[in-house]
Amino acid sequence: MAADESTAMAVVTAAEIARLAGVTRAAVSNWRRRYPDFPRPAAGTSTSPLFPLAEVQQWLERQGKGQETSGEVELWRELRAQHGDDMLTALGSVATQLLDDPASHRFPPLTGSAAAVVTALAVERGTQALYSDLIERCIVSTARSGGEPMSTPTLARIVAALAGPVDSADAIVYDPACGAGTLLLGIGPAAHYYGQDQNSTTAAITELRSRLDGASVTVACGDSLRDDRFSGLHADLVVCEPPVGVADWGREGLLLDPRWELGVPPRSESELAWVQHCYAHTAPGGRTLVVLPASVAYRRAGRRIRAELVRRGLLSSVVALPPGLISNHSLPVHLWELRRPVEGDIDPTHIRMIDLSTATPDAAAGAPVPEQITDVPLIDILDDEVDLSPGSYVVAHRADYPAEYAALRDEVRRLARDLLELLPELPAGPGRVEAAPIGLGDLVRGGLVDLDSSTATSRTEQLDSDYLRGFLRSTANTRRSTTATGTFRLDARSAQLPQMDIERQREYGGAFRRLTAFEERLREVAALGGQASALAFDGLTNGALRPKAGSESALEGVASDGREK
Repeated sequence: MAADESTAMAVVTAAEIARLAGVTRAAVSNWRRRYPDFPRPAAGTSTSPLFPLAEVQQWLERQGKGQETSGEVELWRELRAQHGDDMLTALGSVATQLLDDPASHRFPPLTGSAAAVVTALAVERGTQALYSDLIERCIVSTARSGGEPMSTPTLARIVAALAGPVDSADAIVYDPACGAGTLLLGIGPAAHYYGQDQNSTTAAITELRSRLDGASVTVACGDSLRDDRFSGLHADLVVCEPPVGVADWGREGLLLDPRWELGVPPRSESELAWVQHCYAHTAPGGRTLVVLPASVAYRRAGRRIRAELVRRGLLSSVVALPPGLISNHSLPVHLWELRRPVEGDIDPTHIRMIDLSTATPDAAAGAPVPEQITDVPLIDILDDEVDLSPGSYVVAHRADYPAEYAALRDEVRRLARDLLELLPELPAGPGRVEAAPIGLGDLVRGGLVDLDSSTATSRTEQLDSDYLRGFLRSTANTRRSTTATGTFRLDARSAQLPQMDIERQREYGGAFRRLTAFEERLREVAALGGQASALAFDGLTNGALRPKAGSESALEGVASDGREK
């Protein structure tokens, strides 16, 4: 098949479009709303659409939305030039300019072209949309570079959806580890918001964001466990994504703290200290939503506190969320919902378990279907383990195993065909790339390459961005860019690239681009294949499915462990 034919058949996700254009996913969503001629989805689902690659590339070219012309990318480069790696301060400076109140805060004013680009983009996009996109870009950037972890916009949307509207006209919402305010301000309208964060810069950004959003927020700086700045506050809704795995959270100095209604948290269970802190600030009838690592649901050290939560009927629900929602790791997380009872409440008898762990992040923000929900009697949880993992209780009830399995199998077949077409044919080479090397650092210092965390982008027509990124993934460059602790960092001082003319670069860039698309599709196949195999095992063992006659003969050459005989 010709290369142009395979490109025409290829599809891309919204995340891939964002990478093509050098913008955030939020910007792509904005384009879909604003531009009637934006390409329609060709496949996928309503929550995870797939767009025809050729049409997307043509649209980006018509609109001038490529990486070289994106105003947001240009702004990001200018901010990096002025602030280096301190992009939180840069965001503070942007907010100060958008508020047109330079004397209101400690952030330095923007200078030069960055100030002009902010003004132009604010007119084009609106201040709130522009700032939200910059915050999202900062979250992605700091996650790649191992910087300050912050709540992601996708997680904020899910928490807001599960929280539902804040009913009271004078409602108070509180986040004791608010970061840059994404989770706190993502909740629907409330009379007043309170936030506290240990990082003074992110706390200040939360206050500035609230002013851009027109919200009333009181923000304090400090460690909420050691230095609770709102000790008398009782909120209608408390939301929190606390720090995880903190060994020294101040336990020795807080042994008699009145917040430990369920017992003093063990030294290794800092997350359960945050749960109790949040609950202590919950008003009667109010709720707490805390994002926690999945392991908090079953770790032995926290069993006694979990048992008290269950026994007293304070835990309303536990939601297992899909992986990829946290900025600094890709592990799945849980969302615990607690409710402080009011006098006269009937004692609860069940905890609602919701398993969204296999959903896409976008789908997780929607209403769960009945098959993902089960109400578990408290007595069934109060055993030696007190396991609060939804996956231990939710059993999918499928009305039509054969139809669902057939649909999954057809989808796997379709994606597998796409995989073969995306994987480029690569003839044998001479065994080495015959080109003199050049240091990436020299290209960056010469203003030819923009280095953003783990991504390199060409700033000249003489360098192809995909060629740059592909060679940066070479074994030699990966070894140079890996620290002694095993953490990957893109090291501009040591990465080496072969010098080629632009036409040869584009040949390599095209191959690298198809390989990247292949990897994305491979992840989709793996996720879908996992669902198909789990459904098949379940259906075969419960009688809903049966083996096809003669299917054994197709595997005569394969041993039981999957290897060829």
